[in-house]
Amino acid sequence: MAQVAGIGLRAPHLAEIARDRPATGCLEIHAENYLGASPARQAIERLRESYVFSVHAVGLSLGSADGLDADHLARVAALVKRLEPAYVSDHLSWSVHGGRYFNDLLPLPYTEEALDVVVRNVGRLQEALGRQVSIENPSCYLAFAHSTLTEPEFLAELARRSGCGLLLDINNIVVTAHNLRLDPRNWLSGLPDEAITEYHLAGHAVNDCDGEPMLIDDHGSRVGPEAWTLFDTALRRYGVRPTLIEWDTDIPALSVLLDEAAKADRAIRSASPDAARAA
Repeated sequence: MAQVAGIGLRAPHLAEIARDRPATGCLEIHAENYLGASPARQAIERLRESYVFSVHAVGLSLGSADGLDADHLARVAALVKRLEPAYVSDHLSWSVHGGRYFNDLLPLPYTEEALDVVVRNVGRLQEALGRQVSIENPSCYLAFAHSTLTEPEFLAELARRSGCGLLLDINNIVVTAHNLRLDPRNWLSGLPDEAITEYHLAGHAVNDCDGEPMLIDDHGSRVGPEAWTLFDTALRRYGVRPTLIEWDTDIPALSVLLDEAAKADRAIRSASPDAARAA
């Protein structure tokens, strides 16, 4: 029976995966790490023969009112054409202004004006790639006072207007719900299930904020119990989707990521054994 859950492929594990070819449901790469010709990209291209791939961009800045950077878009499109991955995704965020890139995924107000901007940019991205892309919900630490839509409403309308998919990052929902004092189960309700294409799972840090705990999406630890519980809820509500374990800081041995993926796989099969077999 094939494994459903996979891992984010990070540079420290590339040689080991290329040598040992461990079983995993999918390998996800960050697009911006492989835009230019390099030995690492050559290794990825060889692995493409053995694995299902997902390309996850972090720098397209889909919330930028200035629109997408044409050169960056062309390089991402060339990578996608070369690898022909099963999935392509980016974030509901912005990170570029006036040609200057910020080293973060910055939040958007959830307004009709912002929605128009993201719909336009996602449309241009999908046209350039000739395929559907999926948009990931961000981690939030503050809410905009003038937002007129909730985050799930914004995402649902984005999917309806643009035809994009939705990548549900379960840990980001946990982080956002805690920091903004929301019910994570309510956050999940009302999304268009047909638009959901992938799940992400990761760990988070807990910081002190004037005596109050704040969750930080740092991808630096095992998936926490709150995220596993919410993952079970998502599986029962929306069904099985390709699932990725992300780990980007304090990266452990490859065996730890594979163990987390195996745990996700057990949750998938427990929640929906028939659908898991079909996947």
